[in-house]
Amino acid sequence: VPTCGGTGRGATRTRAAPGTGPGGGATQGGGLRLPAARPEGRSYAIGAPDEGAEGPEPLDGPGGAVEVANRPQPQPVDDELPPEPLDNPRRLLVWPAPDVATEQALSDRGYRPVVVHSRDEVAAQIAAFPAALFVDPLTGPITRTALQSLRQAAVAAEVPVLVTAGLGQATREEAYGADPAVLLKALAPRDSEQHPPRVLLIEQHDEIALALTATLERRAMQVARAATDNEAVNLAAQMRPNLVVMDLMQVRRRRAGIIDWLRANGQLNRTPLVIYTSTGIDEEELHLLASGETVLFLAERSTTSEVQDRIVDLLAKIGTN
Repeated sequence: VPTCGGTGRGATRTRAAPGTGPGGGATQGGGLRLPAARPEGRSYAIGAPDEGAEGPEPLDGPGGAVEVANRPQPQPVDDELPPEPLDNPRRLLVWPAPDVATEQALSDRGYRPVVVHSRDEVAAQIAAFPAALFVDPLTGPITRTALQSLRQAAVAAEVPVLVTAGLGQATREEAYGADPAVLLKALAPRDSEQHPPRVLLIEQHDEIALALTATLERRAMQVARAATDNEAVNLAAQMRPNLVVMDLMQVRRRRAGIIDWLRANGQLNRTPLVIYTSTGIDEEELHLLASGETVLFLAERSTTSEVQDRIVDLLAKIGTN
């Protein structure tokens, strides 16, 4: 007798009646109907568009088949932006290249010196928001034309300018440096061609102040003198200087002074600062300066550890602008 659904040799296949077999009713031979497989996963009903609606219903958005999370995308990191914190040192434009001791002192305080030689090189660094333009002529000579060009580029880009110098005293024949007024006139911007530059001089010694004032006025610059940093703040409010010239030892390191006033009044980015050391001047010979027997000349600034610390402190104060 043939068997139903057998698999051996001689087996006879049976044909399921309509409505029977998998998913249907009982099979021949009295077999039970197998239950239909249940669908797995989530199901969604997508409705037809409303009458008069334009286009199909969106699949995303609230209540849609696809939920889209509107998460803000992180902005790309730009290593040219001012670094925070200082583990990625902030750029400091310098000219000429600093000496080894100064470069190390700057690096220790979180600055990376970048040497610039021209207006175009200054402009190329503006996107990095440099702390300042630092002109420290220890390692090489500087020219008036190049200095004026760099100053103009920095001021136009609202980058503070700090220039260092040294003052010496000698007879006119023995003076081996240039007249300080040559440097200062190249640095001093003016309100217009009809207005002479206004210079704020901060110097405690009368003899040095009078000598500097005389040489600047001979080159058509107006000078107002303050004996201390504190006096300079009151004077600056009256005259609005185009250039500030001061003895480095007069700079207040921990209390508010002229730097803070310039920043608070929006003048720090447009008013170059010249700081000088006068350690080579003997106070006992200042009377010779007053009598005209000796003159002031530009010399190399002092490189003592105190001077280095003061310069870096000043740059740090300027760089917080």
